[in-house]
Amino acid sequence: MDRVTDLFLGFGTMMTLIVAIGAQNAFVLRQGLRRHAVGRVVAVCAISDAVLVAVGVAGFGALVDAFPRAVTVAAVVGGVFLLGYGFLAARRAFAPSAMTVDTGTSGRPVLTALALTWLNPHVYLDTVLLLGSIAAGRWLFGVGAVTASITWFVALGFGARLLSPLFAKPRSWRVLDGLIAAVMITLGVTLIAGW
Repeated sequence: MDRVTDLFLGFGTMMTLIVAIGAQNAFVLRQGLRRHAVGRVVAVCAISDAVLVAVGVAGFGALVDAFPRAVTVAAVVGGVFLLGYGFLAARRAFAPSAMTVDTGTSGRPVLTALALTWLNPHVYLDTVLLLGSIAAGRWLFGVGAVTASITWFVALGFGARLLSPLFAKPRSWRVLDGLIAAVMITLGVTLIAGW
């Protein structure tokens, strides 16, 4: 394959993996709507993906295959974390007061972004194993994948502000938090039950 094809295949493959609704995307969207620590959260997610893609392209998927117990531990820890985050989102959804779009500084968004990325075993399966096996040492494929990741997180985090008029209504925040709770709890239960 030529270089341009590798770049486009890497970009397209990563986009198909990253656009799915999941814990990380829901968190980035929420931070974008709140306009709080968006740049730092986007940077954490994009840099983490770049590291994971590089690990996958370099062939470390075989190393993960050699230590399947590590994936099991990550699944259980990640599942418990997602359950906890899901219950917090559910509590926000049922709270009497709803959130408004502001620049509040509550919470630890960078730590949450790190946890949602690195404690999620699906990121290892998708990015390291699947993407790594497709790339098979082709670094331009990896560059395309990293470019897709950066594009997605920047668009999601900073583009969320375009939805601000919709989220000026308290009910919209409740619906969003309810959806986030459902996604997080479902993923958490699935991870724990699947391993």
